[in-house]
Amino acid sequence: MSRRGNPYDNATMESFIKTLKVEEVYLNEYAIEAEARENIGAFIETIYNIKRLHSSLGYRSPDEFEALYHLRNVA
Repeated sequence: MSRRGNPYDNATMESFIKTLKVEEVYLNEYAIEAEARENIGAFIETIYNIKRLHSSLGYRSPDEFEALYHLRNVA
């Protein structure tokens, strides 16, 4: 939810939802809800978090960015 008067708070989530719909949901027909949950979860864990590069993270995947963050903050 965006703070009052700040339309940019929600931009990251809206971008994620658009990506999820365009790259996964609209390309598939799910027979049952459990299949949709499984496929969407797999997309997030294997494509979005591992392979997909994000400009806001310096063109790194979320997993790579998180690993670098932990390396820098452990020492």
